[in-house]
Amino acid sequence: MKVHPLDQQHFEVIIIGAGMAGMAAGIRLALAGKQVIILERHNASGGLNSFYSIEGRKYDVGLHAMTNFVPKGTKSTPLTKLLRQLRIPYDALDLCQQNGSRIAFPGCELEFSNDFALFEAEVARAFPSQIDGFRALADEVRTLDAFNLGAIPTSAREAVQRHISDPLLEDMIFCPVMYYGSAEEHDMDYGQFAIMFRSLFFEGFARPFDGVRVIIKLLQDKYRALGGIRKMKCGIKQIHTQGNRASAVELDDGAVLTADKIISTAGVVETVRMCDDQSSDAANDNIGQLSFTETITVLDKQPADFGWDDTIIFFNTRERFHYAGVRDELVDPTSGVICFPNNYQYGNGRQLDEGFLRITAMANHDKWCALNNADYLAQKEHWYAELQKVALNILPTSKLCLDQARIASDMFTPRTVRKYTGHLNGAIYGAPDKIKDGRTHLENVYLAGTDQGFLGIIGAMLSGISMANLHVLQGD
Repeated sequence: MKVHPLDQQHFEVIIIGAGMAGMAAGIRLALAGKQVIILERHNASGGLNSFYSIEGRKYDVGLHAMTNFVPKGTKSTPLTKLLRQLRIPYDALDLCQQNGSRIAFPGCELEFSNDFALFEAEVARAFPSQIDGFRALADEVRTLDAFNLGAIPTSAREAVQRHISDPLLEDMIFCPVMYYGSAEEHDMDYGQFAIMFRSLFFEGFARPFDGVRVIIKLLQDKYRALGGIRKMKCGIKQIHTQGNRASAVELDDGAVLTADKIISTAGVVETVRMCDDQSSDAANDNIGQLSFTETITVLDKQPADFGWDDTIIFFNTRERFHYAGVRDELVDPTSGVICFPNNYQYGNGRQLDEGFLRITAMANHDKWCALNNADYLAQKEHWYAELQKVALNILPTSKLCLDQARIASDMFTPRTVRKYTGHLNGAIYGAPDKIKDGRTHLENVYLAGTDQGFLGIIGAMLSGISMANLHVLQGD
């Protein structure tokens, strides 16, 4: 191991990754007076939920909506708990509620909003024979101890089928829940299902007017004000071990840092493979298989001008909803998510200057990464057009022409996700088997974020806070 004496420093905690979980963990530890450093391979914070600029125009990545919305003053919810733990005022988030969203399947649609009563009424309207079972499911989900770190994973499909006998309603419930958080094909852990069901339907969607960068700036400013150190463009080459402990972190430039404890938000497989006591193919059976692509279209008109008032539409065009890795094509256009960032209740006469249409669908990581640059660009152009067609078939017919209103566009693929997150297979939601207690094979290395198992932006921050509290601050 090459040591650079002038560079070597010791910290109480090293945090790998400046995403939502890493920054929240850093703030929590800095508030407790711990000497912390956050190491980030890239030049931007936010991880899976960040933003980028092209020709001066900012594009959000990841943030369709911030789930877990509750009005100011609501007690004992994930959002209010994390704000209290991080000592961030509610108003600083500038949260604006959704207009309303829907789930669109062939022959059936269900609307929902931040008022659960609407979703319940829609199920009663479309599935009158299922409403009692749906209410029983909702009651069960409401009281489930979904954040129990010691809970044994169980099938969400089996749990839902105890109450819901109509396969269509079952699929319509799972579509948004899975698209917003499941790393598992076809099914998911019931605890994770409950977390997502609550965050989408009991609580709801909101968005800061200026998008995800509001959240990132809040976290960065808070961490910096507390004296926390954040080193960007700083990749981890290896975690060195002695016995059952991590002894040092070696950076890509050869510098070495030591720490009492390490919290990694890089993912369970990715973290294990950093350790010099593990093989390069360790945990091969727990690599996520689900990746996505997304098109972003910028318009010179508001979506409402087209008659498009929904905030988010979760759609499926097959007879049965199929949530699985894409095998044969580059993209599976038969299900996905349509999002209009303009369609939030911004208030005070505020509205985004330009219209935005975002379309997300599942995609094949290996096929995208195997393309040469010319073919890659050609396939992006092809699938961009295909996904626009799919969206136009789902959206209400408009007299306005989408092509004529387009002033800019972009598209990210699994190749983009792999490059900027480091997630194997470009798996946005990480490994299918989560590590709820955050423990690894090393007694002083812990996981937070996607592969710990709390989902969404709020879930990621809560994961960082929970793991910092449990493994660093508890007992201090």
